[in-house]
Amino acid sequence: MRAERIQAIRGMNDVLPGQAHRWQAFEDAVRAVFEQYGYRQIRTPIVERTELFVRGVGEATDIVEKEMYSFVDAMNGDRLSLRPEGTAPTVRAALEHNLLHHGPQRLWYGGPLFRHERPQKGRYRQYHTFGAEALGFADPDIDVEMLVMARRLWRRLRIEGVELQLNTIGSALERRAFRERLVDYFERHADRLDEDARRRLHLNPLRILDSKHPAMQELIEAAPRLIDSVGAATRANFDAVQAGLQQAGIRYSLNPRLVRGLDYYNLTVFEWVAGALGAQNAICSGGRYDGLFEQLGGKPTPGCGFGIGVERTLLLLDDAAHAAPAPDAYVVRQGESAARHAARAAEALRDAGLAVVAHSGGGGFGAQLKRADASGARYAVIVGEEEAASNTVTVKPLRERVEQVRVELDAAIRVIRRMER
Repeated sequence: MRAERIQAIRGMNDVLPGQAHRWQAFEDAVRAVFEQYGYRQIRTPIVERTELFVRGVGEATDIVEKEMYSFVDAMNGDRLSLRPEGTAPTVRAALEHNLLHHGPQRLWYGGPLFRHERPQKGRYRQYHTFGAEALGFADPDIDVEMLVMARRLWRRLRIEGVELQLNTIGSALERRAFRERLVDYFERHADRLDEDARRRLHLNPLRILDSKHPAMQELIEAAPRLIDSVGAATRANFDAVQAGLQQAGIRYSLNPRLVRGLDYYNLTVFEWVAGALGAQNAICSGGRYDGLFEQLGGKPTPGCGFGIGVERTLLLLDDAAHAAPAPDAYVVRQGESAARHAARAAEALRDAGLAVVAHSGGGGFGAQLKRADASGARYAVIVGEEEAASNTVTVKPLRERVEQVRVELDAAIRVIRRMER
């Protein structure tokens, strides 16, 4: 009896060969842009102590309450979690290794994150992110730098139709005062709250403002606005960020309902959104987190960062511009001596920096040439017994009407490159 096939876990997806080049092109662009701005890579473990996220992200957040993949280490009883976000692990590593001893740090990272959510387009249980974190910079110019850096990435990837939304959520003291006003407002309209809002009302009422439930929108729109309750220092900081964006020529809109779902944020928060993606439209989110170092046992240290959702951003890439490259040549051969000569020819072409696929298995020249054409290669390099005996190869263009030529092996590279011109 045939064994039942094992399939991937729902919401955790394979990246197949036909898709992988889009990922590679995206990853290469992100690395190049981040390094242009002086950001250096850091790599943290996929598994962290659960306490890191309880203290950093917030015990009353959806992430900690119901989305983390957590378990108890059978060896020592430690409570561990697959990382659901990248900022807290980065700050933990900066504290543990005293990275700021010689001054502020610009860091970036990439890799998988895990949240137990209902899978849908653009939202998965294992998803991938690229994040940038600026640690130890207090001035709002670093907020602007990060947004300018993100815009450069969209331009490099030729992504259009992305809008920047901006808000300030003030200081922790300002949010606590505002929280009382907000709870009072929603309590007066308790009969109009959905189940999620009732659950959040006394745990994390600011998250109600981020609800996407259609029946809640009118109530949320009439709710008090945090931006109207902040003091002079917060306003001055927010004004400086906006002035910097205007000077950089970055268009943005103010979204007073943008609060972010992690407790460590303060002051400026932002999202880059793409209308073409529908409901799950945020491709890059972030903001300031000046209190996170203290929450994790360090000294007061400012921080600012963002994370880019890889899967969502890939949905915006142009297929033609990011298609997998075809090989330069496909080597076909017939006969025992031809097989040995074909192997040497393929390696010589690769030594010259060309991408070459060598035929494996049987089949006549006609069948092999069909495979060569299907591979997308621009040239077939044909090796038969005559070519093997004379130390030559036949170069046959597959994408243009040019006659094939037989040349010595060491001239094949020049012939292919001349034809490409």
